[in-house]
Amino acid sequence: MRFLNLNWSKQRIILRREGAHMNIGIIGAGHIGGTLTRRATALGHKVFVANSRGPETLKDLAAETGAKPVTITEAARSGELVIVTIPMKNIPSLPRDLFKGVADNVIVVDTCNYYPQQRDGRIDEIEAGMTESQWVQKQLGRPVIKAFNNIYAQHLMDLGRPTGTPQRIALPVAGDNAAAKSVVLQLVNELGFDAVDAGGLDESWRQQPGTPVYAQDFDAEGVRRALSQASPERKPEWRAKPSGSAGLAKSA
Repeated sequence: MRFLNLNWSKQRIILRREGAHMNIGIIGAGHIGGTLTRRATALGHKVFVANSRGPETLKDLAAETGAKPVTITEAARSGELVIVTIPMKNIPSLPRDLFKGVADNVIVVDTCNYYPQQRDGRIDEIEAGMTESQWVQKQLGRPVIKAFNNIYAQHLMDLGRPTGTPQRIALPVAGDNAAAKSVVLQLVNELGFDAVDAGGLDESWRQQPGTPVYAQDFDAEGVRRALSQASPERKPEWRAKPSGSAGLAKSA
């Protein structure tokens, strides 16, 4: 494991003015990655999108959206903000030098959820109590902001509404750097959702699968209430089962 410096205090995040366009790298073109590619390009952001199969497999998405299909490494090195949205079991398979040479002020967003029974298998550190995003940032060697993990992709695509709309859906955002988190909160708002500061990354368990806010379309007040009602104990259906056990939990 590479040395990981999680000291955000030395990291200078350049806050952008409202409506300013960004270069956004997206690693993963599945349900959430594809949706964010579509929504971000529609807002005028320049998106560099990658998947594990190579740029040539993203020609249709590129033609639809105007996003540029690139390699995973290029996606990590092309954006002011980079979104990692792949199955958690595949995080350790990303290039070990993925962020080598990438400026410290590039923001990394983690959308990942741990589905041990359905997809990812057992991850010992998460089973022992590490939050999902703390585990992701350890693998990446970069601090991350947790966002976009508790909403269905179709809802992310279709249910954004203008600021001030009654009962506008809200999304929680957790992270340890206030300036970086502010940029992500702003992006959430631009996408049509109220953004709720969910605290530091050590509190991001409050938006993991099985918590009251997960896969729910609450407004801002509802999100804050759900976050406050979350229990740190992971429910059995969201923990790895012993070998030979049967049954799957429902996932978003």
